Amino acid sequence: MNNKFELNLTSIPKELKLLLDLIQGNDGEYKHRNTDGWFTDINWDYFLKLAIHHRVYPLLYLELKAIESNLIPSQVLQTLQAYYQKNTFQMLHLSGEMERISELFAKNDIPSLFLKGPVIAYDLYGDISLRTSKDLDVLIKKRDIQKVEGLLFEKGYINTQETITQNDKKGRNYHIAYFHPHKKIEIEIHWRLHPYPINQPTFSELWERKRVSSFTSYPVSFLGREDLFLYLSVHGARHGWFRLRWLKDIDQMLKTKLNYRKINSFQKKYQYSYMIGQMFLLANCLLNTKAHKEIKLISERHSRKLAQVALLYIKKRTHSHVNGLKNLNNYHTRYLFILMPTSRKVLFILTLFYPSFKDEQTLPLPSYLHFLYFPLRPVLWIWRKTVKMIQL
Repeated sequence: MNNKFELNLTSIPKELKLLLDLIQGNDGEYKHRNTDGWFTDINWDYFLKLAIHHRVYPLLYLELKAIESNLIPSQVLQTLQAYYQKNTFQMLHLSGEMERISELFAKNDIPSLFLKGPVIAYDLYGDISLRTSKDLDVLIKKRDIQKVEGLLFEKGYINTQETITQNDKKGRNYHIAYFHPHKKIEIEIHWRLHPYPINQPTFSELWERKRVSSFTSYPVSFLGREDLFLYLSVHGARHGWFRLRWLKDIDQMLKTKLNYRKINSFQKKYQYSYMIGQMFLLANCLLNTKAHKEIKLISERHSRKLAQVALLYIKKRTHSHVNGLKNLNNYHTRYLFILMPTSRKVLFILTLFYPSFKDEQTLPLPSYLHFLYFPLRPVLWIWRKTVKMIQL
């Protein structure tokens, strides 16, 4: 297969190009680049904003620290160092809680798989301080949701998504967030890897292929190597890769030993081909990541279109989930639609008509009448729009 792809990168600012070059990890081999202008005319305030937004400041700090001090403003290194140290403490804090949660669930006969967080940082980078995480993501069986919630409540966690209804749990939603006000830790409990209608393995399949972390004193289970690779690829694709940390994770994974026959089989089975192709195009063009010769890319033309669309999220440092802008929400909905294979597009459209908490707020109904929200949803939507227009 072709190991070098082309995307239109002309509108990417110089600061972002420098950031991308640095996180490739060239062991500080940047001294000669000063004459090429790599470290001149850089808007360092903007560079820091990019570093913080894309959550790659631990890697940038170590890279820039190895470069001649006269090339980098001292305040830039000091800022990155402060973020690096804060992240190290955060990851240690999360590591301790991850271990406690794993033990709590295991002792209550609840199988759990940690999806991200310190366990992934150690697996990909060999050092938990080199990757950032704001919370813990745990996958459980759907039947264990209420049991898990009760245990978390006992430990002082509160539900931060009380607006999630039973219809949401059965339909398009796939996780609930809990927050500990004293520990300042958030845990997302997942019962699916991705929102419906994205195809995905069952919990039992993932459990059979699980690994157990070697850096914790109490066993912490997490995804098998190929499952993690596909999970990170699909997760990044769903969010338009608006944080480059996700792309760097993939770059790190491709440096390890992966079973590409399994990956090819899984991407075909679960219809991830467009997303996998998009990921490889972006990783290759932005991080110079080499795709293994055994990887099969299907519909390279469509993947290229998706990769070009994702560049908007990367350049704008934004996402519909971040700022909630209506026009960006609409843009992202269209993006998710073209991300889907043809066989899932009809199901994706149907999820847009699935009842939400807003419908229950507009017209509260007893639980035995919740089925009425399906035919009533268009009416309720029009009613909310009408009321909003009147208020304006």
